[in-house]
Amino acid sequence: MNETTRSQRPPQVPTGATRGGENRELQWETLKLSKESLLVWSERMLEALRRGNDKRKWHTLADKVWSPKTLEAALQAVVSNRGAPGIDGQTTEMVAAKAAEEVAEVSRLLKEGHYEPKAVKRVWIEKAGSKEKRPLGLPIVRDRIVQKALHIVLEPIFERDFAEQSYGFRPGRNAKQAVERVENLLSEGKVWVVDADIKGYFDNIPHDALMERVGEKIADSRIKGMIEKFLKQGVMESGKEWTPSTGGTPQGAVMSPLLANIYLDPLDHEMAAAGREMIRYADDFVILCESREEAEATLEAVRQWMEKAGLSLHPEKTCIVDARERGGFEFLGWHFERGWKWPREKSQKKFREAIRAKTQRNNGKSMKAIIVEVNRTVRGWGNYFQGGVENVPQKLESWVRMRLRSVQRRRDKRKGRGRGRDHNRYPNAWFAERGLINLKDITHRLAESPAT
Repeated sequence: MNETTRSQRPPQVPTGATRGGENRELQWETLKLSKESLLVWSERMLEALRRGNDKRKWHTLADKVWSPKTLEAALQAVVSNRGAPGIDGQTTEMVAAKAAEEVAEVSRLLKEGHYEPKAVKRVWIEKAGSKEKRPLGLPIVRDRIVQKALHIVLEPIFERDFAEQSYGFRPGRNAKQAVERVENLLSEGKVWVVDADIKGYFDNIPHDALMERVGEKIADSRIKGMIEKFLKQGVMESGKEWTPSTGGTPQGAVMSPLLANIYLDPLDHEMAAAGREMIRYADDFVILCESREEAEATLEAVRQWMEKAGLSLHPEKTCIVDARERGGFEFLGWHFERGWKWPREKSQKKFREAIRAKTQRNNGKSMKAIIVEVNRTVRGWGNYFQGGVENVPQKLESWVRMRLRSVQRRRDKRKGRGRGRDHNRYPNAWFAERGLINLKDITHRLAESPAT
């Protein structure tokens, strides 16, 4: 880990650290707030947050949510994220065109207590490397704005005391940091890995228990009422509307990641207090131990916690792994095994699918235009999968050139896939002259590629 990265990360929560703001001064000093929260939170509120609100619950918050300043920041954030429209057909562009009117109307409805969320449009999307599909909820843009306003006001309150080992959907934290922590622990000899999978986590979080967790810090009944409305909002699928059960948070909803972190936060602290090295990203986590006995005891402790929390571990996807042996384990898109790491097969398949969609042989764009699109995928995928073994990016970049050779071969009235003499007709340098960047140059930082 370089010194810059180390200095940016909050100090690790010491074993035995307590909750509720105690012994958190160092963590608070390095806490990062989202730009929207920094814009909305007043200095007086921030000072109260620094003190842990004197160990009291937060009472008057609803007016911060319906404040035009908060709603304007929320609207801008939602519009910048774009996203598909919900059941009302309103796009982010349409809402942005009448921003002032939208903010005024939403503020009025919230203030009067008349705001009612619309049903979420459910769509099913492909899971990378699988024939299965997963559900995704598409709230209307207005509901996304209200949820984002709630998120802006509530996130700092819970973020202050979230555990160090939680990396998912938190300001200033990302999956790369989580992967780096895993590598460091493996290098320290913690090679017995509890590879856990929560069965249907986002679909099964008990609403009552979740609201109890929210209520540990929030006393404002209007805020809690808003959250409950979103938890219970209807779902529209194939033209039929239905109401979800007493559990789950809609995947795709703005508030879901924060609520998911709130619910698992006690597990984070329990593991830290017991000296367990858990690394969690949303509902995906591993715990690295020094021995099989420690791993078995840890897994049993997690099972007991899950049972009390109304959750369960997936019996087929949860296991204990010796990272020194063949097979290894997977975490956040990476495969770890015998001291090495490389992008897992599903990650590689997702990359190939993205490139394949941009390199159809009947693509009518110029080769340079195709390469511009290909470079976006290469750069984005490569920036995440930096490091690891070198043969995977080499293999993938060779495959990318094969796809491009196939496009050019068809344009030269030849049938089939780019191969054989096509390597002489269109050598690597031919693509480089047209701007193609090499994946390995990105993943292993061999060169600074120009923007294309």
